[in-house]
Amino acid sequence: MALDIINPATKQTYKSIQTSTLDDVNHTVEKAKAAFEQWSAKSHEERTAALHKVANAIEASAPELAEIITSEQGKPLFLAQFEVGGAVAWTHYNADLKLEPEVLEDSDERRVEVHRMPVGVVASITPWNWPLMIAIWHIMPALRAGNSVVIKPSSFTPVNTLRLVEIINEHTVPNLVQAVIGEKEVGEPLVSHPDVKKIVFTGSTAVGKRIASLVAGDLKKVTLELGGNDAGIVLENANIEKIAEKIFMTSFINMGQTCACLKRLYVHRSKYEALCDALVKIAAAQVVGNGMNDGVTFGPVQNVNQYEKVKAMIADARESGAEVIAAELPAGLDGYFIAPTIIKDPQHSIDVVCHEQFGPVLPVIPYDNLNEVMSKAIHKDFALGGSVWGEPCAELDWVVEQLDSGTVWVNNHAEVLPHVPFGGNKSSGLGVEFGMEGLLENTVRKVVNRAK
Repeated sequence: MALDIINPATKQTYKSIQTSTLDDVNHTVEKAKAAFEQWSAKSHEERTAALHKVANAIEASAPELAEIITSEQGKPLFLAQFEVGGAVAWTHYNADLKLEPEVLEDSDERRVEVHRMPVGVVASITPWNWPLMIAIWHIMPALRAGNSVVIKPSSFTPVNTLRLVEIINEHTVPNLVQAVIGEKEVGEPLVSHPDVKKIVFTGSTAVGKRIASLVAGDLKKVTLELGGNDAGIVLENANIEKIAEKIFMTSFINMGQTCACLKRLYVHRSKYEALCDALVKIAAAQVVGNGMNDGVTFGPVQNVNQYEKVKAMIADARESGAEVIAAELPAGLDGYFIAPTIIKDPQHSIDVVCHEQFGPVLPVIPYDNLNEVMSKAIHKDFALGGSVWGEPCAELDWVVEQLDSGTVWVNNHAEVLPHVPFGGNKSSGLGVEFGMEGLLENTVRKVVNRAK
């Protein structure tokens, strides 16, 4: 069946591709299993060299990949170029990770080592917000550990993934990474396939829990990076001039379509109006439009479903009495555009505060008492990221201790780094990605105990 890929800036078809069948899934996994045998037999040095070649090839294809990302995902071209650059850097980093045996004991009685072995075929399911970068996050540690990968990209943004698969296979072994296209009729048989030994998924909590239930019976390894509703707390001693720009960027990066975006901002009342004014000014300065056009800094929401969801949240906030502030959109736009929107003093019970927006809207909530606001900032279900903004003081340290998220940033938010483990607590995830911890999640442990 043909699948039309819609450019969200124009609502026009960008590409049409074929979806996969159940037979396609089975054949793909069979080929991945054969590729695993060939790839896992290579030395660590050979894998490292091959992945560096892949990184260089991605870099050589950067203009092509960036244009694909903007055309199918919607983000401005400069941000798509940043995504490709990140993919290159992440690939080089993973290529250089070491998997040497860990010596636990070397005594007169015994030598005990921990060895790490690849798991086999890894199934990757990626979302539409950072389609190239998240594919890299899933694929490269799996390959470095010696596995093969079958990836199911979002049906909204599969084109760049298909090109990435071609690049990887050109510089490794045939069929080492393959893609299947479709929705759950493809995804569920893939994760349930008996020859798939690990699943890595980035997306909604509901789908993550469904995946976990599908594979529990086989005790497959699972890494889940799921939804969040990240809170930021601005302290009374914060310097607004220093933090306003960074707060805006970490709230609205990728038009707010990032799992670890700052999504709820609590501001001490003494700094509330000043910070709101600064955020509104920065929002008004954004150039909203088609990401392929020069000077555009702010693109569309990626798809119609998310567009309607965010619009409904904004309308609900306005109807509940909150002040909704957004610049008018430029004339002539015909995509899924929403100007960056600041919502002042919303009720804490409304959707835009209680639920992840995943779009260009930020509720800003005043507070007077830090203890009281902490009870609101800590979400009962989600704990992906959180942040505190202010000058060094005991209150700042206290907030860092109280926040229960997988990552706590101080005077920053949404920064992810290849060497720093990243993952959520509660219903925001299971396991971690990045760094040595992320690499090891693509392995199984083998303890070798040698008597002397």
